[in-house]
Amino acid sequence: MAPVVTRRGLLLGAAALGVVGLGAAASPPEDEDIVGQPLRPWRRGGLDIHHIATGKGDSTLIIGPDGSSLMIDAGASTTPTPASLDARPGAARRPGEWIGRYARRHLAATGAPRLDAFLATHLHPDHVDGLADVAAALPIGVLVDRDYPDYAYPRPSDAPFAKAYQAFVRERVRGGGRVERFRVGSADQFSLPGAEVRNLAANGEVWTGRGTETRRLFPAIDTLPTADIPDENACSTAIRLRYGAFGYFAAGDLTSHDFDGTLPWRDAETPAARAAGPVDVAVAAHHGMFDATGADVVRALRPRAWIIPAWHVAHPSTDALERMLSPRLYPGPRDVFATGLSPANEMAHKWLTDRLASREGHVVVRVAPGGGRYRVVVTDNRDENERVMSTSGPWAS
Repeated sequence: MAPVVTRRGLLLGAAALGVVGLGAAASPPEDEDIVGQPLRPWRRGGLDIHHIATGKGDSTLIIGPDGSSLMIDAGASTTPTPASLDARPGAARRPGEWIGRYARRHLAATGAPRLDAFLATHLHPDHVDGLADVAAALPIGVLVDRDYPDYAYPRPSDAPFAKAYQAFVRERVRGGGRVERFRVGSADQFSLPGAEVRNLAANGEVWTGRGTETRRLFPAIDTLPTADIPDENACSTAIRLRYGAFGYFAAGDLTSHDFDGTLPWRDAETPAARAAGPVDVAVAAHHGMFDATGADVVRALRPRAWIIPAWHVAHPSTDALERMLSPRLYPGPRDVFATGLSPANEMAHKWLTDRLASREGHVVVRVAPGGGRYRVVVTDNRDENERVMSTSGPWAS
């Protein structure tokens, strides 16, 4: 194979890049993004996955091969700096407004700037508090969350952010909008024609890998001491996206922490990862915190690219980042892309953060038509021009 220009600007052969079976031809035009130039628009047949970096929470925009769209979360944390990162592109607008504007710009290429579906992985501010602003910017076809309609599992919440989200849902329903409960095991709740979204886990229920069959992990809530009742993170939704040979895993803030083996059933992330199987790209759950992306999760997913949706000084933790980078858990090259990194976090484990492929910016996964190969493009999040800062790949799916 001819050499490929990596994000470091070096000419490397296929063996060094871990790319196989791509032939000798240069990258086709539909794969080209040029450093210093604005990100090229989505093109029909391709699959784009945008990890939007506002410095205030998670949000992912997926544009399917036919232009159908899915947004996962729209975070708007109010945690102040320096504990959180600076707002991007700036503090002039709320995080949800920036997310809505970003999505509207990129969906314009589809000819129908709307969100066909929105998935709220769980009800925490850094995942859903920007939803109202997104809904003001773009029509949303269907809203899906883990606990509609009663929001009583594992127990009702009096938190202001939970009540605000539920008020938004009630108002949406009154206005005739669609809201659905996430159906674990389903492969047809989210429609991205040409691709498949499999619902892997939520609320302690996990897909078995057979048809739509599921199994329960969590005991009955009324049998548990108050301290052991699962929290919102442990109930997060998880999905696997497939397009041809390409695979992608995302699980909100799902955790693998079992309290040092005392509560093994609390680990819902590992069964979800095993149900997903190996993927090309995986999002580090719970922002790469200590209680997620466990060793067995890493072994099961074994991606070529990890993405850390970071917005806090604690993102990522030393142990989670070490696991993502560890060749002891699975062989072969891999790159880890962070949407942000605080100076304090960098100082805490510089020997690991020095190995990150990105430390700030929107992280865009671009899958070629048919799903046979993909690349990762990082764009500048300091303004809305979204100029390309680096490209990595292409890699075979």
